[in-house]
Amino acid sequence: MSQKPKPAGSRPSVVVLGGGYGGHKVAKLLDDVADVTLVDPSDAFVHNVASWRALVEPEWLDRIFLPYSRLLKHGRFLRDRAVAADGRRVTLASGTTLEPDYLVLATGSAYPFPAKIATPDAAAAKAEVRRAHDALKEAERVLLIGAGPVGLELAGEIKAAFPRKHVTLADMSDDILPGPFQPSLRAELRRQLDDIGVELKLGSPLRELPAAAPATVAPIAIATGSGEKLVADMWFRCFGVQLRTDYLRGELAAARDARGYVQVDEMLRVRGQERVFAIGDIADADRDMAAYAGRQGELLAGNLRALITGEGEPVPYEKQPPMILVPLGPAGGAGQLPDQGVVGAEAAAEIKGRDMLATYASAHFDVTDATA
Repeated sequence: MSQKPKPAGSRPSVVVLGGGYGGHKVAKLLDDVADVTLVDPSDAFVHNVASWRALVEPEWLDRIFLPYSRLLKHGRFLRDRAVAADGRRVTLASGTTLEPDYLVLATGSAYPFPAKIATPDAAAAKAEVRRAHDALKEAERVLLIGAGPVGLELAGEIKAAFPRKHVTLADMSDDILPGPFQPSLRAELRRQLDDIGVELKLGSPLRELPAAAPATVAPIAIATGSGEKLVADMWFRCFGVQLRTDYLRGELAAARDARGYVQVDEMLRVRGQERVFAIGDIADADRDMAAYAGRQGELLAGNLRALITGEGEPVPYEKQPPMILVPLGPAGGAGQLPDQGVVGAEAAAEIKGRDMLATYASAHFDVTDATA
């Protein structure tokens, strides 16, 4: 990356594109040793891990929207969006151009509401969730399409908050929870789903998606490929990740693999680059999970700190073994942990389900700002 001459003694510049689980950690952890600029189109970090809880319990909304104005003490936050980045220069939607010493790509992915909330203004986003909550209260039958972690957790949250509602979970796969997980984990989750009354419709693709908009009350009647009819008053789309890499240009765009992921080495450095890094969902370093993005952010921050200060040695990122925690409401769920194997409802609730990691997520957002 080409560099502009810097005054003697000045701090190197770090630009972080994206303030999600990995990006905001890099920015926060380098705030004291670098000239940090964090760029994100939203005015607040959204703790998406707890978005399903906020849907059924809107009082959680203030716990999951954390203003970026409370993140950095020395650096700056730009509410903006990258429209082009080629490894040397970043151009923002506002027309601002940045040429940092180190560039971190952490723009993450989009996912259907309410798992991720696309509305960039926190006040408007909270209102959107409240409208969906009001609609959910009105609906008697809810259809969830997609039986991965999102569909499972949303089913559990709805049944925990509204046990009398009929919830149907549909997927073309023959079983729930795709991925490198033990059969006993799926069996435990199916058992709990049956106990709370979630209906599973698996093994047959849908002939079409509902015509009604998701998260709104409307009559829904669709059919599976086998001809079975599914009827509901409301539906949620629980599948469909979209990587946010459309702003990449030149060598950075060419560093994407056939699936669209940015290829990185063991130091999380983008292929062919010296001072450009990628973490989180857009990188091919690991599976797409908030916990992995956060771990990559912490490791990259430590490595950049070592480069900047000359103290310590950079550490390579090691791909994590299969792990997951799937709460089914505050008291249910199951998971697979590297050191414990498959765990049940008690561990799932203790580690994640009760607090949904909200206290942990807010730890970095501690800078006092009267306007936040």
